[in-house]
Amino acid sequence: MFRLRGVSSFLRRCLHVGTANRDKVLEQLQVCSAEKQLLELVGKNRTKLTRDHVCLAIGMLWDFQRDRLHYQRNLKYISGHPEFLTLRVLAENRVTMIDDVMLVDMLYSLIRLKLEPHNSLIQQLISEGWRRLDGFSMPCLSKFAICLTDLHHQQSPLMGQIVSILSQRLSSIDDTRVLTTLMISVAQLASPRLQDALIIKADQFLDSASSFNDSRRVVQFLRSIRKVHRPLLEKCNKIILHNIHTMGVDDISIIAGMYLFLQISTFDFKLAIKKRLVELIDSCNDPVSFTKLFVSLAPIANEEMIERFVLVSAIEPNLLICRPIEVARLTQSLYHLHYKNPEFFRKLRQVKINLLGRTVLPYEVIAIIRALSLMPSSRLEEDVIKRVEAVVSQCSFTNLNTVAFAIGKWVRKDESHGISACSSCVSLLQNITHCGLKKLQAIDRLDLLLDEVKLTLGHWFGETLVEEMVDLLHKMIDQINWTNLPELGLFLTRINHICPLLMERIASVAIKDVDKIHPSGICNIMLPFSYMNYHSVQVDEMFDIYIQLIIRNISFFDPHLLVYIVNLLAEADYFPEQLVRKVFSVDFLSKLDAQLETLNDILSIRARTRLRDLNRNVCIQCPDFQVPWFHSDFCQEMLKKDNIFLSPVRQQIHRLLAEVLGGNDYIQAAVVTPYYYTIDFECILDTNMQPLSYSKLRTLQGDKVQWGKASPVNMEDKLPPGAQRVAVNFLGPWAFTKNASHFLGKTAVKKRHLEILGYHVVHIPHFEWNSMELSTNDAWKKYLKKKLFYSSA
Repeated sequence: MFRLRGVSSFLRRCLHVGTANRDKVLEQLQVCSAEKQLLELVGKNRTKLTRDHVCLAIGMLWDFQRDRLHYQRNLKYISGHPEFLTLRVLAENRVTMIDDVMLVDMLYSLIRLKLEPHNSLIQQLISEGWRRLDGFSMPCLSKFAICLTDLHHQQSPLMGQIVSILSQRLSSIDDTRVLTTLMISVAQLASPRLQDALIIKADQFLDSASSFNDSRRVVQFLRSIRKVHRPLLEKCNKIILHNIHTMGVDDISIIAGMYLFLQISTFDFKLAIKKRLVELIDSCNDPVSFTKLFVSLAPIANEEMIERFVLVSAIEPNLLICRPIEVARLTQSLYHLHYKNPEFFRKLRQVKINLLGRTVLPYEVIAIIRALSLMPSSRLEEDVIKRVEAVVSQCSFTNLNTVAFAIGKWVRKDESHGISACSSCVSLLQNITHCGLKKLQAIDRLDLLLDEVKLTLGHWFGETLVEEMVDLLHKMIDQINWTNLPELGLFLTRINHICPLLMERIASVAIKDVDKIHPSGICNIMLPFSYMNYHSVQVDEMFDIYIQLIIRNISFFDPHLLVYIVNLLAEADYFPEQLVRKVFSVDFLSKLDAQLETLNDILSIRARTRLRDLNRNVCIQCPDFQVPWFHSDFCQEMLKKDNIFLSPVRQQIHRLLAEVLGGNDYIQAAVVTPYYYTIDFECILDTNMQPLSYSKLRTLQGDKVQWGKASPVNMEDKLPPGAQRVAVNFLGPWAFTKNASHFLGKTAVKKRHLEILGYHVVHIPHFEWNSMELSTNDAWKKYLKKKLFYSSA
């Protein structure tokens, strides 16, 4: 009795104190229903705002936007409001006093309110989160990882630390959402062992009651790591199918984007996705959602769906309120689908011209310019050129390259506007080049340089600025270190410039700091040496060391990546037996087959082609390994798909070779060799360097090989004593490095293999055949005679 009275008295005292010390600001914040009301309240109570008030207010600002359609969100209003700045300043002053959950929630909300990643508050929250990382609960760690992913820090050292924590504490996770969120965040850094552990854990957690988002994240993870776990995928598909009728635009767009990965999906699953897409297209009244739907669905859209989309989106008001980026994406999707509707394109072009006149952001201007270059019309208005000139000085290398590519496309297409339009374009291209040079001259750090140009490709950059870029790299040679080796190796390969000083520096640093190199960087470090056929004593030492590094870390590499690496080694003339036997083991090939099933057609063919190349390399150069040749059927299929035809220059060479050798009966074209190399021309010379007629040799050699036939020559067929087959190949620019008459790796490998197979190989480089010295039939024939008869002697 007395105990009950005591408790009652205690409650009365607490309630009295609570009433007396009631937090009126907090209560007022909690009843706010819109951002304007909340920010006005912040302005009236600046001096009273505590840590809790600030955290709540920032979280509520995002909550107000969360459920609105994209175009209804007031993000610009919020970011430009003075009281939002007040909240940020107060938050920055109290970061160390905020608890873990509040800290991560605030970072999450600010990112979604589109606060710039370089903002001091964002940076301070990340730094504070990193300091506390080991003490975070798993839900807190999961949300923090999502924030880093949103800021494109998936491969940062901070994410690496999260991967380490996840590896140690995986068994403590008991929430599916926490697990699946961490899975997609760490996908790029997770080791194969952790990947498998995550898959097993997800398989245990997912059931029919799981949410669509959980299953979507699992599929996204599997797609990122390119692994197939059929029971888990089937489970995810069932969950997605169960929830498909409730999916909105964002959800269905994500699923459609992963459509190609879901290869084991049933017909009902695919049909349900398409049906839901049509429903959403018909009912959608948000232009942003229109564009998101169409861009995501383009790979699986049929003609009916495209027409439905165009019918709805062609309504003038919808097109007019689309943002520049959405209009650009829409155009790109229609372009890739080869869609043709002149009336729709006319409206779309006018919308883009109007947007170009209004937008002031360089990246939006560039996006519209690129989209305009994809349109059927070749017309280039002066206003468009002036608009581009206004933003060129603010553009990155990637954007400059995009503009140069678009302008070049216009010049090639323009047939009716002639000299004035062309001169304007040339002037603009000169301006672009000038801006590119200025940007190069302002860079003094190698890491910044590589970051600027890593996405830059194309004719303008390759022909205009590469020499200056290489000169700058030589000046920065002392800045080459183990952290930038992979990026530098990839860049040198992409520009296809062989630079001995840079290559030797890369090899030197790679040897010195081998213990610091992560396995993921090995491939790009070796790539330029193999691709550009560069060898030296130091490079040989580097390859020997890195072969051992690969062997020690062999479990890190996915099957298709290991094939790629071992083939790179083979093309550089290295055949480590342990790695070769690993790749051609039955167990490994089974894993590779399973992985290839998850890739789209292009990536799958690329991976299979690399395996074919490695199989051929090993069979020709290392017969003692006794690896069987098992790619004949694949090669036959590839030959059937290839459109073999005589290019003009090859027709010319064919005609002149026939004249030099004595007629068409002395030459064969497009001959398929053992192991399925194709050579441009073949002839046979006897012991006195005289050509032999194929008709006379037919009884010894079998049927004549014609263009397009896929039957390889039988090298064991008898030839007269002392006679030799001669392979004649025309080598275009693709066979050499850009800055020297130096064979690329694949060119050197093919020559080496043909010689092993018994051919004498004659090369006709494009720069010799098209030179000033060879400009008459007599000069070309004299050249061919020298190549055939004197080099064969």
